[in-house]
Amino acid sequence: MCEDSHGGLGRRALFVTGAAAALTLGSVSFASAADGDQESRTVRGTLPPGSPDFVYVPVEVPAGVRELKVAYTYDRPSVPAGTLGNALDIGVFDDRGTELGGRGFRGWSGGARTEFFIRADDATPGYLPGPVREGTWHIALGPYTVAPQGLSYEITVTLTYGAPGEAVEPVYPPERAKGRGRAWYRGDCHLHSWHSDGRRTPAEIGELARAAGLDFINSSEHNTHAAHAHWADVAGDDLLVMLGEEVTTRNGHVVALGTDPGTFVDWRYRARDNRFGRFARQIRRAGGLVVPAHPHATCIGCNWKFGFGEADAVEVWNGPYTPDDEVALADWDSMLVASVRDGRDWIPAMGSSDAHRSPDAVGSPQTVVLADDLTREAIQEGIRAGRSYVAESARVALSLRASGGRGEHAGIGERLTVGRDTPVTVRLEVTGAPRCTVRLVTDQGVVHTGAPLPVAGSGVVEWRTTPSYAAYVRAELRHEAAAGPLPGPLAAFTNPVFLGRD
Repeated sequence: MCEDSHGGLGRRALFVTGAAAALTLGSVSFASAADGDQESRTVRGTLPPGSPDFVYVPVEVPAGVRELKVAYTYDRPSVPAGTLGNALDIGVFDDRGTELGGRGFRGWSGGARTEFFIRADDATPGYLPGPVREGTWHIALGPYTVAPQGLSYEITVTLTYGAPGEAVEPVYPPERAKGRGRAWYRGDCHLHSWHSDGRRTPAEIGELARAAGLDFINSSEHNTHAAHAHWADVAGDDLLVMLGEEVTTRNGHVVALGTDPGTFVDWRYRARDNRFGRFARQIRRAGGLVVPAHPHATCIGCNWKFGFGEADAVEVWNGPYTPDDEVALADWDSMLVASVRDGRDWIPAMGSSDAHRSPDAVGSPQTVVLADDLTREAIQEGIRAGRSYVAESARVALSLRASGGRGEHAGIGERLTVGRDTPVTVRLEVTGAPRCTVRLVTDQGVVHTGAPLPVAGSGVVEWRTTPSYAAYVRAELRHEAAAGPLPGPLAAFTNPVFLGRD
């Protein structure tokens, strides 16, 4: 084993890739060897506070390599309370380079793994199998947070020589399941398996999705599409599996929902780099939807800072209902008001579990979509149109409709086109929400709060208004509040029904 060492960051090594600042260190070299031989190289270095978002370690890979394996460690010194400690992510790019767009991307595990391998016939979850070609590869380090003492790391690269195994041809899930025609379909579009930082296999997630009463799910691993080829056996007539990615930048996360199989979306930029529009357009060209995730989450880099001009929908409710979801709900409602004021398109809301491991509940919450069939295209069209509501489980079902005096009617995500002073009746029907309280919300705020539903969990609420009084109306189901004036957590909420002519 040969050892090299990288010291502190040299200023001349720093460059800007057209996105976030990055650093490329000195390369690691290997000599060719006989079949069956292994060679290892170890490099060490220290990254100071304020390091670039990405640090690349070039690896010169000779011809005749069957497998590349990388293992790494880094120190975790104690830090004062309130000070961030060390966290170092890792991934790899092949001989096609590290250019923004990811042509050379071969995998990313973030901080979920301490080692990975790549061969033609197999790879660690989160990484893409394929030939280990001759040329300059790059180990990608992402210093997520760096302690005041700096971040000392050690990387060991091991090459195994020999004939490559037989390449694996990817098989992807179908874009259609056996639906019920135009109906309400339940889905969870933000899930993580062991192909990123989750702990469940795709098969385990599929089993949990069926048990939760879901009709569709979306694969959304952090910064990798490596899971796409591992869902075909999970899909079936009763479960549509769509493919995507959670694009995890340093300024917020966005779910690429229902992209073409094999689509990779790069994440190596910040809002100040003015690159997000390029990748939002890539998601749509690949047939996907752009859905900012947990926009007010409090973890480092999780708060959404790219604006909502490119969003097709927004994830307002993420996992167990928490105060940041309450803030996201209020912020989304303000965006509804702005869309009415400015006469522009509105952004529908969604909810997903973001489940990673036990005890995270797949399908809690879930988005319930009115779609023409159980297909990728139909589900996406329903989400994009806002014909959906969000519920904590499959037990909760609701119907919200507005009607005029001459038989006009409209449902969730639709517009009741009547005059400004036309009397309108809003009717909400609920099942599966025992002791929950109904709230009707307009551009003016909460305009109706009903009595708690009975233990049976079913009820009907009617409210009368006019378009001049309410530009839209949406419904919330709330659990009992623990204490104080704040409302209890959501059991369900709807996208709006708009009232009046545009």
